[in-house]
Parts: sequence; structure tokens; C-alpha cells
Amino acid sequence: MSMVDKARNTLQRIMGRGKRTTGRVIGDRDLEARGAGQKAGGDIKQAGENLKDVVR
Repeated sequence: MSMVDKARNTLQRIMGRGKRTTGRVIGDRDLEARGAGQKAGGDIKQAGENLKDVVR
């Protein structure tokens, strides 16, 4: 299940980065903020998965 979670987290990070970049380009601060938040959430989840792997 860990591999599926890592892939899901990576997808969340990529989508967040895309939203953040799009928001910067078009000048939509709300979209930029949502993208940054989504990327940060993916980063945190990914760190948790990596921690689980180290503990195992």
C-alpha cells in the first residue's frame, strides 16, 4: 500500500505545483495559494511515508 500512497502524494505535489505556477502566471493569488497548500500537503504526506519506511 505504501507504493500507492507515495504515487498519490507525488501526484498531489505535481498538481499543487502546477496550480501554483498557473496562479503566478495569470495573476490569480487565490489559485497560487491553493496550489502552494496542495503541494505542501503532498510534501508532508510524502515525508510521513518516508518516515514509515525508515522505521520499518
